[in-house]
Amino acid sequence: MARHSDILQVGTRNMQNYSLLTAVGKAGKPVMLKRGYGATIEEWLMAAEYIISSGQPNVILCERGIRTFETYTRNTLDLTAVPLLHHLTHLPVVVDPSHATGKRWLVRPMAMAAVAAGADGIMVEVHPRPDEAKSDGEQSLTLDQFADMASALRKIHEEVRTLIKDPFAMTGQVAVDGASKP
Repeated sequence: MARHSDILQVGTRNMQNYSLLTAVGKAGKPVMLKRGYGATIEEWLMAAEYIISSGQPNVILCERGIRTFETYTRNTLDLTAVPLLHHLTHLPVVVDPSHATGKRWLVRPMAMAAVAAGADGIMVEVHPRPDEAKSDGEQSLTLDQFADMASALRKIHEEVRTLIKDPFAMTGQVAVDGASKP
């Protein structure tokens, strides 16, 4: 498959399939690694390390929600992961609000929140006629909804882009054990 793809994606259920992670790391293509629905940040980063140590330094981390006690949405979108990962690693972080929420009307606000948190990108489901989609129609945006959302996201990105990587770097203040340092 790598011969016909620009990027390989490892889904949530395979995040800890270490033989697969090693294989995609050797495939010669960038890899998008979706967070396992029950994975901690550390487990996710260790899974990325399998790919990197197998020869592929171009790994994109994709937050797509984790399992919690909440049942109204498909998953709980962990937006704290975005700035945290920027602090812990050099890897880009994208957010998938479509799979996190499972509901079309929640995709836009969660995408906006993800960009405000510093996400490097957003991955969403789009379909010309979501109600006729064979899968994931409930979470898919129409083409017009996507265009409208993309326009709004660009404005938010312009406001927060300096926060990406280290949210404290722009203020000159870093909290360490409750104390601020200039």
